[in-house]
Amino acid sequence: MIPTQVDWDSIVDSVFVFDNYGELLVLLSNSLWAGALLGLVGGLVGTFVMMRDLAFSVHGIAELSFAGAAAALLIGSDIVTGSLLGSVLAALIIGFMGLRARDSNSFVGVLMPFGLGLGILFLSLYEGRSSNKFSLLTGQIVSVSPVQLTSMIVLSIVVVAGLLIVWRPLTFASTDPVVAEARGLPVRTLSIVFMVLLGISVAMSVQIVGALLVLALLITPAAAAMNLTVAPARIVVLSVVFAELSMVGGILLALGGSIPISPYVTTISFAIWLVTRVIRGIRERGSSYRRGGSEKDPHGRGQDAHLHGQGPQGLPVPVSNVRG
Repeated sequence: MIPTQVDWDSIVDSVFVFDNYGELLVLLSNSLWAGALLGLVGGLVGTFVMMRDLAFSVHGIAELSFAGAAAALLIGSDIVTGSLLGSVLAALIIGFMGLRARDSNSFVGVLMPFGLGLGILFLSLYEGRSSNKFSLLTGQIVSVSPVQLTSMIVLSIVVVAGLLIVWRPLTFASTDPVVAEARGLPVRTLSIVFMVLLGISVAMSVQIVGALLVLALLITPAAAAMNLTVAPARIVVLSVVFAELSMVGGILLALGGSIPISPYVTTISFAIWLVTRVIRGIRERGSSYRRGGSEKDPHGRGQDAHLHGQGPQGLPVPVSNVRG
């Protein structure tokens, strides 16, 4: 069998096609606004997701959101409503369980394949356009109608307003839940409220980036921000900036291509994280070098030279065994 030669020119042409780009930019302005909204919400919510170690839970909620959207598609109902019901239901279940981290991960691991299986079942029974099925998994840039954009604006206001109301107690409960509970904060209630806000955010994200790649919006930007700083305010700002760059930049590139939006968004998001991780590594090596230099005495010996003598072949020995 003769191997088929890869046509790199056709691959590049399918990824970057900027014919009539200005007209497409005007026609799909709703997608740009939707991406900007998702960048804002994803950056804010993702910060608390990382603080509360809920990255795995996001994926579980996304699978139930996918199942809800697939069920709505099957019965001819509104996909946004189905996605929202599925994600909020999953978020409430996880929030009310109130499990420890290990048990929570096990529960989400059980929930994920169940939601994915339901979604695949509903899609297999759906006899409509195959592109509708595919878009639930990988996102669809041209699917944002004025009605959907309005609903996303309303949901974004709900999420941002909810976060602002519980911001300070939620931050305290996320960083030190034991002390927060001892001080009388309703830690469990705050957890449930945040899970609902997270569920709404996931439902919004599934419409654009798809159920399988929602982590690129709700996890990666916040993780990249934490590579650069530990200051809470800076983490939030950087997380929003990185999420906006990923979403809006991905949409702008996807407008000039013939493939779904998800690869663009995930690639930009991963590239940002990779750069910040390299910067973090450089900083850590520089900090270790400076600490090592400060611990040496004027003769160039490390701090062990003050505590130990020199034995055979230069090996340190306890001071008590050194005579002189």
